[in-house]
Amino acid sequence: MKSTIRLATLAVAAAAACGAHAQAFPAAGKNITIVVPFAAGGPTDRVARDLAEALRKPLGGATVVIENAAGAGSTIGAAKVARAQPDGYTLLLNHIGMATIPSLYRKLSFNVLNDFEFLGIINDVPMTVVGRPTLEASNYAELSKWINANKEKVNLGHSGLGSAGHLCGLMFQSAVNVQMTTVAYKGAAPAITDLMGGTIDLMCDQTTNTSSQIEAKKVKGYAVTTKERLKTPALKHLPTLNESGVKGFNVTVWHGLYAPKGTPEAVLAQINTALKTALKDPTFIQKQEGLGAIVATDNRVERAAHKEFVKSEIDAWGKVIKAAGQFAD
Repeated sequence: MKSTIRLATLAVAAAAACGAHAQAFPAAGKNITIVVPFAAGGPTDRVARDLAEALRKPLGGATVVIENAAGAGSTIGAAKVARAQPDGYTLLLNHIGMATIPSLYRKLSFNVLNDFEFLGIINDVPMTVVGRPTLEASNYAELSKWINANKEKVNLGHSGLGSAGHLCGLMFQSAVNVQMTTVAYKGAAPAITDLMGGTIDLMCDQTTNTSSQIEAKKVKGYAVTTKERLKTPALKHLPTLNESGVKGFNVTVWHGLYAPKGTPEAVLAQINTALKTALKDPTFIQKQEGLGAIVATDNRVERAAHKEFVKSEIDAWGKVIKAAGQFAD
């Protein structure tokens, strides 16, 4: 009898201990932080803030806050999350940089594929080729002639090494076979400000950063980088680079959500479910479409497919960066 009582007592104690460790996620009153490895006000930051709002309801009303940890081509913010407590309360939202930093930075403190849990792709964001408002070219055909006439005198701005604009710029220069003078900025906001002011000539940047400026005629829009024209009202008049003679050009920026390696499986599953719910939120979709972004609906919203996709992108961009010979370290 004593043995039976002792076993029952141990069972109750074990269950209580298990319950203590398996607390509900997210815990009441505890914030979830999404680290954005770029400056506030930039295109990735805008995606993150829209997503944070859409995640609150499917995460039981939890407060989701944004922390900007900009610098070094997104590696500062990514490293911060890689080292964070793996409990689901610190997440990373990054763009295509997750696939390019393994090649751009030959000495990293983390491994993209091994030090993160993959939670799903959020969206795809087309890029646009835009120019200063005083540029004499009124369409892409005229822009092409102007570029070839000026070549290295053309100033091509971007928001920093490893940024989407930097990568698109590399591809664009290679595709048109012109080496331009590149100007790196600390974020998209100062770069687009200088473009509007005429300090630089061109940028290749995300629609999340350029659509409103094109619509307001603060910059000149020349082309989009996708295979097909966009349906966004502010951008539907722009031709694709492919139809403009830059055959095969197709660059799209994607954003994904990540957690530190070792985050409990149950928490990962819950966040992934919440993400998929958020991606169907009509308000979130409307906000993203207004920025020219396309919310993900394919299998990349699944964790395993997200990781396989990033792996393939690492391989593809590695070849481009190696051929360009431009490294950040």
